[in-house]
Amino acid sequence: MSTSPAHAATVRHEAESATCDGTIASNHSGYSGTGFCDSAAAVGASAQFTVTAASAGTATLDIRYANGNAVGRPADISVNGTVRHTGVAFDNTGGWNVWATRTLTVPVNAGANTVRLAATTSGGLPNVDYLDATTADGGGDPTARRMESLGRGVVAVRSGAGQVLVSWRLLGLDPTGIGFNVYRSTGGGAEVKLNGSVLTGGTNYVDSTANLSQSNSYQVRPVVDGVEQPAGGAFTLRANAATEPVVRVPLRAGGAVKFLWVGDLDGDGEYDYVLDRQTSPQKIEAYRRDGRFLWQVDMGPNSTNQNNIEGGSATIDVGHNDGVTVQDLDGDGRAEVAVRIANGVTFGNGVRFTNSDNNRQFIAILDGLTGAPRATAPVPTDYLADGPMYARFGVGYLDGVNPSLVAFMKNRIGNGGFNLMFTAWRFTGSALTMQWKFLRGNQDLPDGHNTRIIDVDGDGRDEIAEIGFVLNGNGTLRYSLGPAGVVHGDRFHITDIDPNRPGLEGYGVQQDNPSGLREYYYDAANGNIIWRHTGSGVADVGRGMAGDVDPRHPGMEVWSFDGLYNASTNRLTQSSTSLQPWPQLGLHWDGDTTMELLNDGKFEKWNPTSPTTTNSVPRLLTTSNYGAVDAAQGNSPVLQGDIFGDWREEVLYTNAAFNELIIFTTNIPSSTRLYTLAHNPAYRNAMTLKGYIQSNHVDYFIGAGMATPPRPRITYQSR
Repeated sequence: MSTSPAHAATVRHEAESATCDGTIASNHSGYSGTGFCDSAAAVGASAQFTVTAASAGTATLDIRYANGNAVGRPADISVNGTVRHTGVAFDNTGGWNVWATRTLTVPVNAGANTVRLAATTSGGLPNVDYLDATTADGGGDPTARRMESLGRGVVAVRSGAGQVLVSWRLLGLDPTGIGFNVYRSTGGGAEVKLNGSVLTGGTNYVDSTANLSQSNSYQVRPVVDGVEQPAGGAFTLRANAATEPVVRVPLRAGGAVKFLWVGDLDGDGEYDYVLDRQTSPQKIEAYRRDGRFLWQVDMGPNSTNQNNIEGGSATIDVGHNDGVTVQDLDGDGRAEVAVRIANGVTFGNGVRFTNSDNNRQFIAILDGLTGAPRATAPVPTDYLADGPMYARFGVGYLDGVNPSLVAFMKNRIGNGGFNLMFTAWRFTGSALTMQWKFLRGNQDLPDGHNTRIIDVDGDGRDEIAEIGFVLNGNGTLRYSLGPAGVVHGDRFHITDIDPNRPGLEGYGVQQDNPSGLREYYYDAANGNIIWRHTGSGVADVGRGMAGDVDPRHPGMEVWSFDGLYNASTNRLTQSSTSLQPWPQLGLHWDGDTTMELLNDGKFEKWNPTSPTTTNSVPRLLTTSNYGAVDAAQGNSPVLQGDIFGDWREEVLYTNAAFNELIIFTTNIPSSTRLYTLAHNPAYRNAMTLKGYIQSNHVDYFIGAGMATPPRPRITYQSR
């Protein structure tokens, strides 16, 4: 972590795999792996780790520990037999099941290094969970998830008559103590540093001294160990810009847009845009982040049948189907576009794809800059007799290191049922190869309207989750909720709903369950039902949400039309369903860690201590006031995600003429400091998925009283 973040790698060393002068215990909750080091109560009691570095230099050590004693348990930290830090404080954390992280920097040699924690008082060490070591990667840690090397994502909007809010990314592998300086150039003049002292709080800054009648260009320079680093890309706020929390990006004239994806198409570390056009035939278009048009794909005559259940073989983006996604699949630093195609598709370079059978479908990987095909592969024909298959695409790290394209594909059987097939694919830069295929057949495996790809068991490898079953990353069935009485439903969520319970939890709602099951809460790793709510008769519970909207209660709330519950206690926190918020989408916007809400173009903030009726929740913003219209075929944005600025989310719409992208980005200062959500593995996967648009979730608890999230176990792909 002392090196440039584009060349850093983090490796986790669990205490149970280290040398522990004591026992490996598991009698306190919240630890990672299978246990923690509970040292002997003696001076000199130790825990020793072996850290490997690709080259000599410095390493950042993040030591996760718990200390339930009233007094601290200090320790000396030595590397290769030499004490590098004396009496490092490991203070009381508030309980033995409350974990904290101590960060420090040490020199390391190339190769193996011994890192030893030795107690300096008779109480021994705190309980040690793990040590994360971040070193220069020398080309990449082969065991870490290879994710995008993002830039700072600087953005600036006028937040008041004479004020500009500038915000930027804290990256996933930034050192804990990193600071920032903000610079402004007015009208093309010399840069001026705006802040008097290095900024070490929230990654945003209010500029109250700008001449807003001229253009103002902002850059951010990191400061590491007191040394200012080179600036990243700049953002220019145009002269006399409107006072609005909006970035406007021009688009070509065209039809309505349903979905938009982001990816770094040109390798500059910032997100560009890929969107659909709901014309007949349909189109896909790509733009650089400033609105410069790159290419168009014409989906051809087999995209004119846009029935949302049994459409054409090249039709994309209708109903809960998409058939498109964007991500860097081959690790070259530039994102590709994956699309399900059929006869008659014309690629971005003008080449037309032909096949004599209009029902046959293929998967194409397109060059992100040109739209030209780099590889194609046929979709398996197991269910071809029932016609073309609609698709939902997403990306996951099924082996824990490399991205895979995951395809959910479905078509209708003559008796009204549905065939369901999952496939996983790897693109190596020149070839697209199917890794595995899973057919549902007659198994009791309920699906829904959106898919989540997330590491449900914490082993670093992603699983593929539907509302009623989960597949392992190798394509085998992990568990089904069907035998527990779960059937089809519209919405489900997986995240760390209860931070005091190990692992992740899931929450889902039901559509016309014959048993009267309305909603259920379960262990995401094994499918064990924790609680369920049933009612008399059959009901369609069409919406369900999960998020921390009531800080008076621990963890997150979950709610549907049947009531708002604190998930961990299964207790109603608002007894009147008429006074709860609408369960549509969650949003992080105003700068605290509780969740705001996005409900049909309204940014809302529910007040649990003074609740108003569902249709009168206090409003922060109305998107239509800025010219935004809902996405085609629904009441959602074309994308919601953390695409620039600090950790808070952007919400993307078009205008009514479909020739402008309207990106809502917060104008509210915040002292909360979190690394960009786009470097969280679960969240970045979620940004590649569509279906019925649902909230993107991280893999840690985000809410009132949250702990600082652990550094993600990732490395950056070169760019």
